[in-house]
Amino acid sequence: MSHTLQIGDVTIPGRVLTAPMTGVSDLPFRQTASDQGAPYVATEMVACDSFVRQRPDVVRRAAIGDDLGLMVVQLVGREAEWIAKGAKLAEQAGADIIDLNMGCPCKEVTGALSGSALMREPELAARLIAAAVESTSRPVTLKMRLGWDEHWMNAPQIAERAEQIGIKAITIHGRTRQQFFRGQANWRAVADVKQAVKIPVIVNGDITDLNSARAALEQSGADGVMIGRGAYGRPWIAAALDRALSEDATLDGPDLKEPEGAERFDIILTHLARSLKFYGDVLGLRVFRKHLGWYVENAPIALFGGDLHIRRAEKSRLCQIDCPIALETALAALWTAPPLSIRQSALI
Repeated sequence: MSHTLQIGDVTIPGRVLTAPMTGVSDLPFRQTASDQGAPYVATEMVACDSFVRQRPDVVRRAAIGDDLGLMVVQLVGREAEWIAKGAKLAEQAGADIIDLNMGCPCKEVTGALSGSALMREPELAARLIAAAVESTSRPVTLKMRLGWDEHWMNAPQIAERAEQIGIKAITIHGRTRQQFFRGQANWRAVADVKQAVKIPVIVNGDITDLNSARAALEQSGADGVMIGRGAYGRPWIAAALDRALSEDATLDGPDLKEPEGAERFDIILTHLARSLKFYGDVLGLRVFRKHLGWYVENAPIALFGGDLHIRRAEKSRLCQIDCPIALETALAALWTAPPLSIRQSALI
């Protein structure tokens, strides 16, 4: 299998993509993941009407900055006029690829009849896809789910129509909207979409490590994988998975090389610095806390002397620090000192 993906006129230098994630894939996260070699990191979901009206917080979600090898803007909306204007604005802002969201299951999105709610309205979905494709010279891609529920699994039909309209790649999360994130992703069902189209198909859902990435590719026949929640606190994971897959590594796990020790500490501090620069100290620290929590949750267990209670306590303590310099000092003490259990025993 090729180690690159061709999406329209854009060559993705890998086949492990990082999903658009609201509240997660902001510019500091995307820069940090790109630093680590992630071949594709999408923006947070950007509401077209608010984007065109230049609402500051929405414009910030589509922010472009240095250290990004590729700019992918994900748009969401329900009206063709706003989709078209949003796609034009994204291209003007420097987007290499424009992705349409027809997969978000959140009630505030589907309640506004956007996201995965559009899978219940394939004719409207087709009009929105056409509006985006016709308004930009950039490749337009589509992200959706298997269907609304187990009785309405129409992803292959929508995919086939989307390809005819001009969509250049499709990502399928292997769940229905009604499943939200419950149960297990059905990668085998994604194979029906792969068989329906000739454009690249990306499989998404429950991909967190080398085993799950390989299984998802094998069961779906997809051209690549997209990692979402598995990237929480691991901005390096897409690049690590891509290297492991490219090396045709075995399934025993250790072939997935993740940063350790000082290297991981440097990644965390760089991410923190970017968040402070992008949002300002107060908001930047507040936004970073969710990432900090994930970094601690994913830290090597040896850092806490093998004690999960200590890990939880440290996470709570670190996330309550409200001074960037104090947080950096506390992180340095944690990451560069011996495991906590050793330090504690030395005090007895």
